[in-house]
Amino acid sequence: MASNTKTVAVLPDSELKDGQVKEVVFGEGKVLLSRVRGQVHATSAFCTHYGAPLAKGVLESSGRIVCPWHGACFNVCTGDIEDAPALDSLHSFKATVEDGQILVTAVESDTLKKNMTRPVKILSAASATTESNGVVIVGGGAGALHTMESLRYNEYAGPITVISSEPYAPIDRTRLSKALVTDVSKVEWRSPEVWKEKYAVNLRLNEEVTSVDTDAKTVTVGESEKVRYDNLVLAVGSSPKRLPIPGADLENVFTLRKLADSQKIDAALTPGKRLTVVGSSFISMELVAAVAKRELGSIDVIGTSEVPFEPMLGKEVGAGIMKYHQNNGAKFHMKARVKALLPSPSSPTSVGAVELADGTKVEADVVVLGVGVSPATQFLKGTQLEQALQKDGGLLVDNELRVQGVKDVFAIGDIAVYPQAQGGTLRRIEHWNVANNHGRAVGQILGKTPQLAVSYEKVPIFWSAQGQQLRYCGLGAGFDDVLIKGNPDEMKFAAFYFKEGKVIAVASMQSDPLNSKCAELLRLGLMPSAEELRAGKDPLTIDIATHEL
Repeated sequence: MASNTKTVAVLPDSELKDGQVKEVVFGEGKVLLSRVRGQVHATSAFCTHYGAPLAKGVLESSGRIVCPWHGACFNVCTGDIEDAPALDSLHSFKATVEDGQILVTAVESDTLKKNMTRPVKILSAASATTESNGVVIVGGGAGALHTMESLRYNEYAGPITVISSEPYAPIDRTRLSKALVTDVSKVEWRSPEVWKEKYAVNLRLNEEVTSVDTDAKTVTVGESEKVRYDNLVLAVGSSPKRLPIPGADLENVFTLRKLADSQKIDAALTPGKRLTVVGSSFISMELVAAVAKRELGSIDVIGTSEVPFEPMLGKEVGAGIMKYHQNNGAKFHMKARVKALLPSPSSPTSVGAVELADGTKVEADVVVLGVGVSPATQFLKGTQLEQALQKDGGLLVDNELRVQGVKDVFAIGDIAVYPQAQGGTLRRIEHWNVANNHGRAVGQILGKTPQLAVSYEKVPIFWSAQGQQLRYCGLGAGFDDVLIKGNPDEMKFAAFYFKEGKVIAVASMQSDPLNSKCAELLRLGLMPSAEELRAGKDPLTIDIATHEL
């Protein structure tokens, strides 16, 4: 036992019921206590993603606890991570009961929030084998990040090569639109040096894969270099769409996906500049929220629907969020289409206005296009993988994320058309956390104990910064009715989306941990019906922490 390890009585045993979690003080730190099927467990108290207090999360009877903010999951019996977006596991401490008191034995520094992550026992670079071609990952985003992490976490000992067109190791891309971050050190999850030295990953940056030969099991880098693989993971993500209109190539017209995009937009948005955002969905509206206090000359939003987010969140929720942005200075031009981008009279090479189909001209010094994305799979045309390409550019995969019709190739994240846990329909989901969990799943399949891996059956979760944190779980496309509890105008509500009397998605603001609970209920098939919810049933009252599931 380490010399700085101590044992502390933290709580009377009678105060922790079965299925309960409680945060308790441990010296200068804090510990999360859980009682699962009669057994007391102790772990670090904070989610390793962004530090949310896990005592406010959702416990399930297997020992799985869900973060109340972004859906990361851990096992309280072991501290192990189970679902993204967190990368790291929790510390697990010894917990005993003596003389009616719960005793926890821990190194006090491990209970501090600044030390909330447990160092993963990862295969060292020196231990990695080089006797095979290993896993080649194409792409450097969220899917690649969690594939690398999961492969080593699951004791994969072969070579790992990542080929990324981006100049940095995987970043938290969500923070580009949510906070317009420009410093790579603030969004890079792990440095290239860490990936090389600790994870034995050959991280090849600023390189482009131009073709794949699944017969020869090679990828082509650049014009001619061939890189061999045993297993290939396609994690290339999406490319932002640009409008095929006059003026689209003018200066100060941007899309937002990469750090360089964030840097350019940030540099252009100096005080007094007029910003116009084309598109009224999540990337666009997150950017509007991020720059609202910048003392810009104006902020205009152009959208095709009646209110922002209408296809996914409905009119009432969309109207409430639009009202928030209007109160913070944004002007909306809805049910509108862009005809052209016009040059500035003072600088003909730069944008000066956006012309709408009805002739309206919206003055703009900076235009950001948030009009959707397309799978970045054009390089697969003419290869054996073309047979699995769908009309939208996605790749058809099975429930283990293996590409249809070829061996040893996986497709994950934005490009994967995969069977959904809710109903089995084939869908492509452009959520950052879906890519994270896809990567985790592939790492389990290719790891040391692939027989323990299961088919991918997770409920999609995402979040968006819209003045308050909007949280969402499920698949709400095509909902035919909605029940709203609370008031979207006050940015405090829960919205339940129904299809044929069943809940298919939930959105909320200031209602934690409702969405974490509903994601678990959807996963377990225990979500109340539309009729039950209308009659007043509260999902938070459904016990999943003590009942056998």
